Parts: sequence; structure tokens; C-alpha cells
Amino acid sequence: MRCGFVGAGGACAGSASFARAACENRSENRSRFLCGSSYRAFLGQTLEPVSATVKAASADRNRIVMMPIGVPKVAYRVPGSAQAEWVDIYNRLYRERIIFLGQEIDDEIANQIIAVLLYLESEDNTKPIYLYINSPGGSVIAGLAMYDTMRHIQSEIITINVGLAASMASFLLGAGEKGKRMALPHSRTMIHQPMGGAQGQASDIKVEAQQILRIKKNLINEYSKMTGQSYDKLVKDLDRDNFMSAYEAKDYGLIDNVIEGKSTAM
Repeated sequence: MRCGFVGAGGACAGSASFARAACENRSENRSRFLCGSSYRAFLGQTLEPVSATVKAASADRNRIVMMPIGVPKVAYRVPGSAQAEWVDIYNRLYRERIIFLGQEIDDEIANQIIAVLLYLESEDNTKPIYLYINSPGGSVIAGLAMYDTMRHIQSEIITINVGLAASMASFLLGAGEKGKRMALPHSRTMIHQPMGGAQGQASDIKVEAQQILRIKKNLINEYSKMTGQSYDKLVKDLDRDNFMSAYEAKDYGLIDNVIEGKSTAM
């Protein structure tokens, strides 16, 4: 029989004795001496992982990998400092009296925004503070804490809806300075009644239900002051999720202006 000799010089045929020696020593130098079916088996074993590697590499090339941006950082030189430092962009905007509410409202974000409001108020209460909103809403209690602080400080709060102001976020949108509540053209606003739940003893559930109804009444009264809508109309409008475009929110009284055209900021 013939054996295939695989080496740097290619393939050749050898004698029968040489073939037997090659088959016997294939465990020692399998990459050079392979015989008959052993050669075909080795070739299959070799090509299979190579083929799998090629397929995996092709899949990696076709996979779209998004760059992990995270929180962008910008260079900022603190007055009196010799060189600039890299700070996150939201920290940089705070220094320009710009605040972003871009997540669900909870106690943590409410405390952070309240702290910034109080700091900016102490720094200069004659300049306005800009609150950009893109939030699905969240905790009523946390939102009311922010609302009370907005009313407490002397600085004007200019609110801008840049995406979605839903639920408690719509309440904060309408809580801005009258005449200076704004929205971008494709933003949406949603109002509805407060939601909640309770479990435990019947008396505890009754207390929680009374508290939710009391909060609902307070919110409707405040919405009425913001929008100029009647209490009865608001009760009806808040009964279910009520979505509005920017222009509908303006007609409703939640905002005063729809921002159109290019920004004039330099």
C-alpha cells in the first residue's frame, strides 16, 4: 500500500517498509507521517476546528459592538487652578446652573437635585436655574420634596421637557416659573392619578388608601394652579394615562412655550 508523506517538501510515495515505519511512528511525529485512513481521520480532525475558528472569526466581524460611552467627561479648569481637570459633563453643567432629571424619580435623585438647588441658590439667587426633564416619573413623595424646594428658593426655575415628562415628572414640568415652562416639539407629556398599593391588616390598608386619596386631592389642587384647569376637569383627565404632545401640553397649560428653531447659545 501507499502512504502519504506530509512535510515541508510536499507529498510523495514511499516503499512498503517505509510506510509501515511511518504508521508505527505516527504517534511520535503525527504531523509528518500519516498513513491511509489515519491520514484522512487526522485531516478531518484538523480541518474541523479550523473551520469552527473561521466561522467564529466571521461571526465576530459581523457582530456590531457599540462603544461603551458611560458618563461623558469634559475638561474644566477650576478658577485658581493651574490646569484643567476631567469632570463628568453633568457636574460641569451644574456649574452653569443646568440640572438634568433623566431617570425615574426616587429619594436618591431627589436628594441630589435638592442639594444642587440649595447650593446654586446660596451661590447666586438672582440667576435662573434650568431643569431639563426626560423622566417617566416615579415616587410622589420624592417628587413633592423637589417641588417644595423649587418653591422655597428665590431663584427662578426654568423647566424644559426634552423627551418625556410623565406622571410626577409632568408635575415638576408644570411647577416651573410661569411663562418659562418649555418643551421641545417632539416631546410628550403624560398625566394620571397617583398609584399605590398596600398589604397587611385591614386597618393599615384603610390608612394607606386614605393617604393616597389625600395625595391625589393635593396633586389635583396644585395641577389646577399650574394649568388653570378646573378641579372637576382635572379629576376626569387624571383618571387614566393622558398623553399630550408639546402643543397639546401648551394648550392645556402645563407649559408656556414650544421651543422651535436653532439655539442661540454660543
